[in-house]
Amino acid sequence: MPHGQMPKMTSGRPKIAIVDANTLAVLGLKNILQNVMPIMTVDTFASFEEFSGVSPDTYFHYFVSQPIVLENRSFFSGRIQKTIVLTISKDPNAQLSGFHSFCINVSEDELVRDILKIAQFGHAGGKNLPDMPQILKKKILSDREIEVLSLIVQGFINKEIATKLSISLTTVITHRKNIMEKLGMKSVSALTIYAVMHGYVDINKI
Repeated sequence: MPHGQMPKMTSGRPKIAIVDANTLAVLGLKNILQNVMPIMTVDTFASFEEFSGVSPDTYFHYFVSQPIVLENRSFFSGRIQKTIVLTISKDPNAQLSGFHSFCINVSEDELVRDILKIAQFGHAGGKNLPDMPQILKKKILSDREIEVLSLIVQGFINKEIATKLSISLTTVITHRKNIMEKLGMKSVSALTIYAVMHGYVDINKI
């Protein structure tokens, strides 16, 4: 397969690789990736040697720590479209030229937004990915709850949501409680993932 070319789906779920020696960072990123892109299988590797021994060209994307990319630059330069460099700084001067960089030293909400952008724009509107499982596509919320959810993830507080939708503050709080109970989610980050993946809100508005 030519370097950088996306692997074709044959059977099973598409795969993402995380290559980083930082176990805590890897586990946290894997958890968020699996929540954002539940159709993907996420494999983790502590070293380039471990990663290179498992047919790396079968992966759709690599999330790789900057030191590992630097040490194996020729390999990743040939697969630059698939490589996402994990950095601890947002300073452009500290990032590798030509590579897409992803700062992991930010809040969970910001990490989720950045990963959602990759999911939303990195695959031609999702055309290169298999369809979402039916269980994840089912409409669980009412139309009004979807309106409230959209405003929540856009950062509006309860009082602002009440004003925008011309409903009482108590009604907003009730909707918010019902949304979290129906979806089994307790954080705004989780709600954000759900809203974007179901097309209830544009990532640019978050």
